[in-house]
Amino acid sequence: MELPTTKISKDNGVYLTWEDLCVTVSRREAEATTKNILQDVSGYACPGQVLAIMGPSGCGKSTLLDALAGRLDMNTKQSGQMLVNGQRQALAYGTLAYVTQDDALVTTLTLQETVYYSSELQLPESMSKSDKRKRADDCIKEMGLQGAINTRIGGWSSKGLSGGERRRLSICIEILTHPKLLFLDEPTSGLDSAASFYVMSRIIGNQTSKGRTIIASIHQPSSQVYRLFDNLCLLSDGRTVYFGPAADQANQFFAANGYPCPSLQNPADHFLELINKDFDEDIEQGIVERKSTEENVNILLNSYKSSENYNNVRGFISTICKQKGERLERKKHASFFTQCEVLTRRSFVNMYRDLGYYWLRFLVYLVLAFGLGTIFFNLGNNYNSIQAKGWLLMFVSSFLTFMTIGGFPSFIEDMKVFKRERLNGHYGTTSFVVANTLSSIPYLLLVSLIPGVITYYLPGLKRDYNCFLYFAMILFACMMLVESMMMIVASLVPNYLMGIITGAGVQGLMILGAGFFRLPSDLPNIFWRYPLYYISFTKYAYQGLFKNEFEGLEFPNSQGKTPSMISGTVILKDTWQVETGYSKWVNLVILLGMVVVYRLMFLIIIKGLEKLKPAIKALVMRAPRQVHVAT
Repeated sequence: MELPTTKISKDNGVYLTWEDLCVTVSRREAEATTKNILQDVSGYACPGQVLAIMGPSGCGKSTLLDALAGRLDMNTKQSGQMLVNGQRQALAYGTLAYVTQDDALVTTLTLQETVYYSSELQLPESMSKSDKRKRADDCIKEMGLQGAINTRIGGWSSKGLSGGERRRLSICIEILTHPKLLFLDEPTSGLDSAASFYVMSRIIGNQTSKGRTIIASIHQPSSQVYRLFDNLCLLSDGRTVYFGPAADQANQFFAANGYPCPSLQNPADHFLELINKDFDEDIEQGIVERKSTEENVNILLNSYKSSENYNNVRGFISTICKQKGERLERKKHASFFTQCEVLTRRSFVNMYRDLGYYWLRFLVYLVLAFGLGTIFFNLGNNYNSIQAKGWLLMFVSSFLTFMTIGGFPSFIEDMKVFKRERLNGHYGTTSFVVANTLSSIPYLLLVSLIPGVITYYLPGLKRDYNCFLYFAMILFACMMLVESMMMIVASLVPNYLMGIITGAGVQGLMILGAGFFRLPSDLPNIFWRYPLYYISFTKYAYQGLFKNEFEGLEFPNSQGKTPSMISGTVILKDTWQVETGYSKWVNLVILLGMVVVYRLMFLIIIKGLEKLKPAIKALVMRAPRQVHVAT
């Protein structure tokens, strides 16, 4: 086994070593409290080389990749020693890139726009905008994507980039900071053999030539892709079956143990067939004639531990540890205000192009507005209009704004993109929440004003321009509140069906406890009156709209009682039990305050969720890295 150069220098790149790495995960089953995912795994990755982590499903490939990148979940326990250039140190922002198996991208943007926006977010303020765009263009060229720069990513509504182009684009985004380490999680997943080879050859050819250290988990590469790897780490049940050169030495190792690879067979297929336990039942029943997988694995494990490869790995790690190379420095982001500005622009463009985000809802609102306007057309100010106006205003404040949950699928996609970019340290959570809020305001104003005009003037509500503006502002605040609530749901329940059910259920409770279908004095005290009635935003919306419409008006008393005219204030108190001790503007301020509270809750939730994961800590902290039990 010919070892790579072990002389560490600033220009050589990053040497990543791990020794006796163990990872266990907590389990809830009574029979076993922990499960071993990785057991005493050792190895290394060198600059200018590609390490492939292979093995059958469930063998620990992704866990090893996550452990090396500092992305293990909170319920895992990790032990062993991992060193970067022979030292315990964090993999700081800008020093590594991690490309996930799923390509979470903003589907409405073109390829060039995606890379440009990402360059403005990731690269520091010291770089000019033209330099950032040049860096982006260079990365696009590096990944061979020049022919698709004006093609949109594509989603459910339109076909865009191919699977291979999307995968290369995901890598293109992550290499903008010129990282020294590149982690690839199943880079050929979902691609045919030809596309897999083209993608991998493009990645490996360009990245290794720059001295980058590449580690890729890969399930079953084609023979062409396999020949691109320098080193191979073969796992079975979290144990190392083989670590060493992927070319001839791997074949020689298996042949020496009685498992020669047939001349026309893909070595990767041969290796995986021998250590895959999924079909042991077929072997026991005689359907497949060969040794049991457990026997194969034990033979290979024992042989590897006594082989020259095993000793060379230990020796190489020891040599690297003695040299103590350079510490990696955290690179700088764009400033907070630049992040807010860029994310706002990107989100605004996405909302404009995504028909399902606002435009479809806008069309539905127009239809509903015309429906309300014609059903409640020209109500006037007679006695019978009192109840009709009440139902109209209640529908506007509750069921009309209920349609805002229709944007939930788009919120889910936003959260997927955010989680990927945030995990890779592209920007902060606060800038994301601020940008998401600012970019939605123009569209919500549009949805509030135009359908609001129809809903307000066709029924003949109070002919006062200021009253209409108040009506529109209440409608805007309600939509903003429901959208904020659905963003909270999207961060907690990242599933379309469960999210819609949860959001609809919460809003349904708000409507029931608002004091309209059952007047406040008739609401049961437990839960419905205290606290739901006071925290229901629908209550403040409909009471504000009632005050806006009824205050200052008088209605004829058609019941033949005195007085002959009933003031709007009396109707508010006696008929609707509206709280008239404060102005309608207080209701609006409360609603806008709730918008701020809901957005802050959204921010706190996503910040709290990320603090539970050591992945973000490993990315952004510069403190020396210590392998420890995640808590």
